[in-house]
This record gives sequence, structure tokens and C-alpha cells, in this order.
Amino acid sequence: MMHSSLVLTVISPDRPGLVETLAATIAQHDANWLESRMARLAGKFAGVLRVDVPQEQRQSLTDALNNLRDTGLTIIVEFSDDPAPAKQPHQHPLILNLIGHDRPGIVRDVSRALAQRGVNVVDFHTQVISAAMTGDPLFKATAELLAPVDTHIDELRDALDQLAHGLDLDLTLSIDADLEH
Repeated sequence: MMHSSLVLTVISPDRPGLVETLAATIAQHDANWLESRMARLAGKFAGVLRVDVPQEQRQSLTDALNNLRDTGLTIIVEFSDDPAPAKQPHQHPLILNLIGHDRPGIVRDVSRALAQRGVNVVDFHTQVISAAMTGDPLFKATAELLAPVDTHIDELRDALDQLAHGLDLDLTLSIDADLEH
């Protein structure tokens, strides 16, 4: 039996039962929920997920998901037959952590420095937290990255350190030992 991957983007006003509604619809079409990232953001439920669905169920699942708009869910469905391995053999898996006083432009500046060096952002989590002593807003981010095999990690680290110094951020870049082998 042939299968396809569907990548779904979901947004809705937050309320109990949203994940169950999605999961039930997916299961009714013999599809398998493989991976997801979901969060409550500013009163909205937002998420992305990937499901594996039998080819003959793909269109009926897509139609059923689109019919959920009547319940307040906005869903975008994209087809993908790329299994997207976690790490390509010609890439270095890296972990980037940063924290500093919140201000506009941090993500733009850091992502620009990474993109200029061909580094791909695979997973990215950010939040604004309160500083322990002052209560000032701090921007905190963790990213999983894939750098080209010809990347000199020490040079990348130095470039990011210079950027972090200019932005008044504490930044660490390390090799992801879990994915290195």
C-alpha cells in the first residue's frame, strides 16, 4: 500500500478538544500522526504536524480536514513525499542557545548570520521570560541547526559570538552529540 505525508498548519481560537478533533479526523482516514509542534500563542492554538496517510485516503482526509473550518479551525494542507531525514550525512548537527534583553530584530540578525553561512534552522523555540532579579523581559531561544560539512565550527562560533556581543546576548553553539553519529 502506498503512503503519503501530509504537513498540516493549524490555527484556531484556543479551546479544549482541538487536538482530539484533529486526531479523530486523522484516525478516521487510517492516517498516522507522526510528529507535531503545537502551542498556545496569544489566545490562539497554533501548530504544525505531519501525518502518514494511505494514498487512497489522501483526498478524503484533505476534504475532511478542510471541512473542520466550520468548527473554527483554519488548516492548510501540503503534500510531501520527502521523508526528510533528521540529519544528512554531509551536515553538522548543532545546538544554538541564546538569552539576552528582549528587543526587536534579534531573530532577524541571528538568522541572517546563519543563512549567510548556509546553516539551516531545523527546529526553533523562542520565548520572552522575566529576568530573575529585575523582572525585565529577556529573549530566550534554542535552535537545532544543520551546518554544511565544510563549515568550520570554530569560525561559525566566533562570528556568532561577535554578533552576540553586539546585541548584548549570551550565546552558546555546540555540536549536537545525539545526532553527530
